[in-house]
Formats: sequence, structure tokens, C-alpha cells
Amino acid sequence: MARSVWKGPFVDPSLIKKVEKMKNQDNKTPIKTWSRKSTIIPEFIGHSFLIYNGKKFVPIRISEEMVGHKLGEFSPTRQFSGHTPADKKAAQAESAPTAKAPATASAPTTPAKPKEGGTDAKK
Repeated sequence: MARSVWKGPFVDPSLIKKVEKMKNQDNKTPIKTWSRKSTIIPEFIGHSFLIYNGKKFVPIRISEEMVGHKLGEFSPTRQFSGHTPADKKAAQAESAPTAKAPATASAPTTPAKPKEGGTDAKK
């Protein structure tokens, strides 16, 4: 369930204090946080954060496109280690062609381009 609009975005109060303190300093050291549930607000733009993912701190620099998202979205908690050898062997067996099908002699298909003045052209 989403948060109520009248409440506004959730940002950890201690995180806001740290950002306000960093605005007055020339030395921009990353802000270390465990608050993955905090929403990124416009005041965070240009600041660097170290977001905890359960094992280590992931460095993130906030840009305009990140506003409105949660800090935890940019710090993945799971690491993909690859597929099992059995899965790889099965995928190779499926992708190996057994017999090549004959090509049909039909007209070549080319994607239709939309008219420039048409209403269905994407802008």
C-alpha cells in the first residue's frame, strides 16, 4: 500500500539533519545511512550517500532522475552468482539446432515506417 499524499514523502529525520549539515561544509564526504526506506527529495541532489545493503555500504551520488525513488532501490541486496551447471547444459541442448528447416520463398518483410505527417507517428 502506498503512503498517503497528504503526509508527504518519508525521510528519516537524522538523514535530513546530516544533509543540512553537509550543505554548509566545503568538504563533501559521503553520508553513511542505514535508512533504505527514505525517499530521495530534491535537497539530496548532488550529495553522495553510502547506503547499507545488509553486508556493505554501496556508494551512490544523487541526481535529478532519482528524486521520488527510495534509497534502497539503488543498493541491491542480492548478488546473482550465475546459473547452475545443469541449467547451462540444458540451455545448450535446446539452442543446438537438430535440423535446419528450408527457407520459404516469400516476399522480404521490412518494418513499416510511419508517415511523418500521420497521426500514428510517435514523437
